[in-house]
Amino acid sequence: MLDRDGIRLGQFLKLAGLIESGADAKGVLAGGSVTVNDAPEPRRGRQRRRGDAARLGEQAARVA
Repeated sequence: MLDRDGIRLGQFLKLAGLIESGADAKGVLAGGSVTVNDAPEPRRGRQRRRGDAARLGEQAARVA
């Protein structure tokens, strides 16, 4: 899933096990619950790259 352009945030959240579905991604992102590199990120389609860290509540994952 990770190519030279990265991975979309919604896909990454699912792959990392932080959410269960794309519908979940839409909801948590719209609610402002997700941060990427310590900044709020509402855009599900935003590309994430190696080293980026996403956090949802107490759960966190890093793009490897």
